[in-house]
Amino acid sequence: MTRVLVDPDSGVAPWRQVRDQLVHLIRVGELAVGAPLPSIRQLARDLGLSVGTVARVYRELEAAGVLRTARRNGTVVAAVPSGGGSAATALAEAAAGYVASARALGADPHDAVQAVLRAYRDEEPAVR
Repeated sequence: MTRVLVDPDSGVAPWRQVRDQLVHLIRVGELAVGAPLPSIRQLARDLGLSVGTVARVYRELEAAGVLRTARRNGTVVAAVPSGGGSAATALAEAAAGYVASARALGADPHDAVQAVLRAYRDEEPAVR
C-alpha cells in the first residue's frame, strides 16, 4: 500500500487524515478495488496511532461501502468512493494536503497562497 502519513501538527484529527488519504488513494487508483489493506492493528502500529483511531476510519469507510472486511480475507477496497462534485472534492482534498504540507514547513497562510499563485503563473502557456 502507498504510504499514509499522519502529521500531528496539521490541525486535522489523525483519523480524518488517514480517512482522507485512503479515500484519495482509492479515487486516484493507487488502491484499486479488491486491493488489501493492512489490518487495523498493523496500520495503527505503522502510524503510531491507537487501534481505536484506525478502527474508526475502517468503520466509516465500511459504512460508506468503500471498504469490506471479511475475517479470512481481511479488509479490502470494495468500491471507489462517490463524491458529488468529484472535481471539487478532489480539489478540496488536494488543498487540504497542501495546507498540511505548508504548515509542516512553517509557512504562514499568505506565503502558502503566494506559492500557489506563483506556481500558476509559471504554468501559464505563453500568449501568442
